[in-house]
Amino acid sequence: MSIDYRGLRATILGLGHFGGGTAAARWLAHRGARVTVTDLADENALADSLPLLADAPIAELHLGGHCEEDFLNADLVVVNPAVRPDSPWLALARRGPARLCTELELFMENCPARIIGVTGSNGKSTTAAMIAAILTAAGRRNYLGGNIGGSLLDRLSEIGSEDWGVLEISSFQLWHFSAGVKMPTVAVVTGCTPNHLDWHGTFSDYAAAKQRILVGQTSSDAAVLSPFDAEVASWRPLVRGRLATEPRTPHTPCEVMRLEPHANEKSMKIALPHAEHEEYELSVPGRHNRMNATCAASAASAASCDMEAIRLGLQSFRGLPQRLEWMATVEGRMFYNDSTATTPESTIAALESLDSPVWLLAGGKDKGFDFRPLAAEIAGRARGAAFFGTVRSELLARVAAADPDFCCAAVETMDEAFEWCRSRMRPGDSLVLSPGCASTDQFRNFRHRGERFAELVRRL
Repeated sequence: MSIDYRGLRATILGLGHFGGGTAAARWLAHRGARVTVTDLADENALADSLPLLADAPIAELHLGGHCEEDFLNADLVVVNPAVRPDSPWLALARRGPARLCTELELFMENCPARIIGVTGSNGKSTTAAMIAAILTAAGRRNYLGGNIGGSLLDRLSEIGSEDWGVLEISSFQLWHFSAGVKMPTVAVVTGCTPNHLDWHGTFSDYAAAKQRILVGQTSSDAAVLSPFDAEVASWRPLVRGRLATEPRTPHTPCEVMRLEPHANEKSMKIALPHAEHEEYELSVPGRHNRMNATCAASAASAASCDMEAIRLGLQSFRGLPQRLEWMATVEGRMFYNDSTATTPESTIAALESLDSPVWLLAGGKDKGFDFRPLAAEIAGRARGAAFFGTVRSELLARVAAADPDFCCAAVETMDEAFEWCRSRMRPGDSLVLSPGCASTDQFRNFRHRGERFAELVRRL
């Protein structure tokens, strides 16, 4: 049943840079809501987002600060997921009659399609894209969005009940979801390791946000829990529907994946519930991609895709931009863009995936990580590294403690880190931007960081 938004007073809290705020503002305004957009940033900072509102009848645009009336008098407040839990403006909105939700929640409650939702500390974008590739191979029309690819609100009119929505869902979005919101038909959790602790405060709060995708399901839904993550495996009692992942134990003949060091880096073996062992060949390398593919195959199976569609979909998947993306080979030296690696685990996965000697660019804004495991991997796997951003000194100290003779340096900017590594590379070496940290100390977001890296490579 469609919701009538005519005359509703809607406040968009945070326009942002990824399209969610602008999509919600346009969508609500075109359905008769009286929309107010408010953001602490000014017009110059939001220059890339404001043109997207040009064709929408926005009632008020308040930039460079917030007004109390926009929250106290609203019927609906659409919250940008980046807004912190302790925001005084959220507290103010809760004092009034407004319902608080996110752009993604608006989509989910108005979408007629069945939804597969993917969350996790690492791999959720790739897993979601793999699921979409399998659905396409199975002849199922699907729409990929959420935290990957931008808002799908503008495409709601073309989505039908027989279609599938595949949504990447962040811990921020899950935390902001309203009580009682219907969660995806198939929920996927790729793993849970400490992340965004600067936002959530504690790991238990972060894990609780991730768990919402499970506790909001019904008995008719399905859940995929990564069999390679001990934390996520402990969440099995939270599953309210059917568990669509084979448990992984040392003694089972249904080993979910072959991960021996000598195994083909693109070869994997999956055992799905009620299915025989199946061998798959991926187009993307790395242990982490085989782990992602296991979750994607299990989710697709839960969505009634057959084994041949799973095989074809995984073989057709070529990777995502800025996720260990090969950029160029210059005079025998290879350059890879892995700017979406915003956790130490992601950077470790990148180091494990490449056979060539690696020069690493890492650093940025700290999110409350323990960098010791990453430092040990850098010292053990890379040929050299340059660290930049606010965590550069800490990373340098951690790596030096792991190996005092390791070739590394701490510099202020990514540009300097790039030049330091590039000048030391030999033919056959790889330079990899895989920061392991957030980007917002020096860049608008991780995409902006990746675009700058791509520009540095192009200049060569």
